[in-house]
Amino acid sequence: MAFKLDSIPSKKEKKSFDLDSILKREITFLSKPFSNKKKEALYTELSVLLNAGISLKDALSLITQEFKNKKDKALFENIIESIIKGSSFSNAISTSKDFTEYEYHSLKIGEETGTLQKVTKELGLFFKRRNEQKRNIINALTYPIVVLSTALLAVVFMLKFVVPMFADIFKQNNVELPWITKVIMSFSNGFQKYFGVFILLIMLLLVFRKMISKKEWFQKFATRFLLKIPFVGELVRKMYIAQFTQATALLTGAKVPILNAVQLTSNMIPFYPLKKGLIAVEKQILLGKSLSASLKSQKIFDSKMVSLIKVADETNQNEFIFQRLTEQYNDEIQHKSKMLSTILEPLIIIILGTIVAVILIAMYLPMFKLSTVIG
Repeated sequence: MAFKLDSIPSKKEKKSFDLDSILKREITFLSKPFSNKKKEALYTELSVLLNAGISLKDALSLITQEFKNKKDKALFENIIESIIKGSSFSNAISTSKDFTEYEYHSLKIGEETGTLQKVTKELGLFFKRRNEQKRNIINALTYPIVVLSTALLAVVFMLKFVVPMFADIFKQNNVELPWITKVIMSFSNGFQKYFGVFILLIMLLLVFRKMISKKEWFQKFATRFLLKIPFVGELVRKMYIAQFTQATALLTGAKVPILNAVQLTSNMIPFYPLKKGLIAVEKQILLGKSLSASLKSQKIFDSKMVSLIKVADETNQNEFIFQRLTEQYNDEIQHKSKMLSTILEPLIIIILGTIVAVILIAMYLPMFKLSTVIG
């Protein structure tokens, strides 16, 4: 089946600046977006309804009736209205920031190839896996974050209240302080003096990061740093590779040529190393190389993946191989998420326990001298 990549424009095309529309836009600050959990239910139910022979408009109408959130209901009423006016489903969602490039391109492909039912089913599975990944990571990080937050509050309390109290006692009794006590007291004084500046600096850094997050040089630096973090970098890499394999399985299942599948996937996934790697793979495929040989030249793709895709090249079983890879990567992600929790918990306790112990030792060492002076 022929497939034209040019028939699928980017969802994020630049629009002219319209001050009037901005002024009339509803203020939605702190409003909840259409979450991945809702998308999982949406696409799964939509697939079932389409499979039952119900038209897309009627299926969306039935799903919209189930929404309790007024914002969600209004969102899909607008989508249904656009479809009634002659717009496609993919174009109807393209006007909303609640949907991603991945959804737009996937649905467009489903409409172009007559496989919308299959695409919605795959999208339901895609968001199901993303939700499972998110739950696993949250479960892995919840306890370490609670421990870290509690310990940091304890350290802040000691530096702000306990250390100054001891400092006054030592000063009144003219006790000669050990070097470690002097260091902790100096740190405490600086902490109290510049606490407001420190908080302001953090806020400015967050705003600055938001401003430069789309810059290529920042994405390159941030992702390179992230991938070098032990254990975490490998976990993040596999999460995005799993998205790539699932997207490619969906595209090849819709009879999209492998070159176009690579092109579309590079537009769908925003992770910089993967995006650049796929662009390089696309160029090598155009030069006549196979997909496996093209992937082998990019460091972000592991040897296991390249070996299986080489089999897919030889047997023309791309969809099956990419589905198997997706399952394998998701199993590995789940396992590594659990290991992350196991590693982080004792590590955080040791580090923060050491910090608290150093502060206590620094405060109690002069107390022995103080008891001698008083005695």
